[in-house]
Amino acid sequence: MSLPSLWLHGIGLIAPGLDHWTQARTVLRGEAAWANAPTVLPPADRLPAAERRRASRVVRVALALGLQALDGQDPADIATVFTASGADGHNCHALCEQLAGEDRAISPTRFHNSVHNAAAGYWGIATRSMAPSQVLCAHDASFGAGWLDALGQLQTEDEVLLVAYDSEYPEPLHACRPLPDAAGLALWLGRAPRAHSLGQVQTALVRGAADAMADPGLEGLRAAFPSLRALPLLERIARGDTAPATVEYLAPQHLQLRFTPR
Repeated sequence: MSLPSLWLHGIGLIAPGLDHWTQARTVLRGEAAWANAPTVLPPADRLPAAERRRASRVVRVALALGLQALDGQDPADIATVFTASGADGHNCHALCEQLAGEDRAISPTRFHNSVHNAAAGYWGIATRSMAPSQVLCAHDASFGAGWLDALGQLQTEDEVLLVAYDSEYPEPLHACRPLPDAAGLALWLGRAPRAHSLGQVQTALVRGAADAMADPGLEGLRAAFPSLRALPLLERIARGDTAPATVEYLAPQHLQLRFTPR
């Protein structure tokens, strides 16, 4: 089953050992080795001071990814799709601790920062965007679900910013959901080309196995973070490789994404 093609205008990528798409591109091309290192999250400078103090790691990674992909473009009129396999793990942990104690009164601030659409809300505050925004969660298939939703949004919107992201849980939740750090990617997509567009992506739904990364370190990232299931696609883009990448969705159905450089 083939779906409409779209234009790719910009990419954001943050992960352990990968601070920015520009640096990650050299690693994905095989020009530099991936080295494991804690994820570096830039400060959320576009937020007002009060919100900046409350912004969690999952919010900071989502904001940084979106702004990186837009690369200075005004986000005011660009619709967004935020997709994550969970919400804010640290807030979830704090709420569980509070509810397990004698004083079970929950802080309203703590609660509203724990919900799954917190990142989308902070994006609206940081960018003053009033454009439509969707928030999704599909466990390990969250990237694929976000991609399909972005395709749907592009039937009525000229452009969509897709932000897929994850962040870690403290113990004991970490033992059940062992996300090792914060990570994610953002893709600025559109129906028509821009002057700087990277190329087009054609989507098909296929059955079979999803692609793995040949590099063990990069495969570890792909497997550990649902938001990074699209690393095989980013590798094709970095190398200008037109071979299709099969990206994990809801097994046995996956996304086959073919990038054609401009």
